[in-house]
Amino acid sequence: MGTWREVEMGGKRADLFEPARPSPHRFTVLFLHGHGELTLRDNLVYTTELERHGLTCLCPAGRRSWWGDRVCTEFDPVQSPRKFLLEEVLPWLKEHRQTEPPAIALLGVSMGGQGVLKLAYLAPQQFPVVVALAPAIDFHRWYGQGYPLDDLYESAEEARQDTATVLIHPLNWPRHQFLLCDPTDAEWFEGVERLASKLSSSGIPFEKDFDTRAGGHSWDYFNYQGPAVVQFLAERLEKERLRLPTPTTPVFRTVTPGLDGGE
Repeated sequence: MGTWREVEMGGKRADLFEPARPSPHRFTVLFLHGHGELTLRDNLVYTTELERHGLTCLCPAGRRSWWGDRVCTEFDPVQSPRKFLLEEVLPWLKEHRQTEPPAIALLGVSMGGQGVLKLAYLAPQQFPVVVALAPAIDFHRWYGQGYPLDDLYESAEEARQDTATVLIHPLNWPRHQFLLCDPTDAEWFEGVERLASKLSSSGIPFEKDFDTRAGGHSWDYFNYQGPAVVQFLAERLEKERLRLPTPTTPVFRTVTPGLDGGE
């Protein structure tokens, strides 16, 4: 079994899983945590599945920032979480793990679920593989309850205009999306169902599981879906690898003086 360890980038910590038998293609999962700030570190279900598929996993700590492009002072007084991911996390992965998009898949739960969707919708060619578990799509519903969210937006309507559903582009989208939510998840099911409806009406392909019941909005549910989630990530990363153009090998020919006009 591989191991988890703590690493640092941009002055912030992250949990890193390194499988004992890593993929030869250096496939990596970037995991964004939920409002409770739990990562996959030492999670037996996900650790087992990541090891099975040879996937490295990086789980940065984002506090209760909602992973957007707004400065959250609880996270950082200057840098937004999205800029941190793009300007600190991705370069760190390239330098220390020799991996970069599109060999990096996105996975998130709850707050992190909507975070990975927004990141993928804004940069679908960089992040063509994304899985959102019980994504908190309609996070504007939490506005005004005293969370750091209140400092990110002027109003609930301004927050709604920054949700993943609004960011969908009908002609530019991640090729591999998997949306999952327990139908008993009273807080977030309606929002992800609405997102799926918009994807369908726009003709955007995606996969979903809105039928499985395994504990509502909880780690019981997230863990239950673990094997299916990690298998999807591994399979779709491989599909993306295979669709990339193969570098052509230059063809050199020997030129014989006097026969080919060579000198």
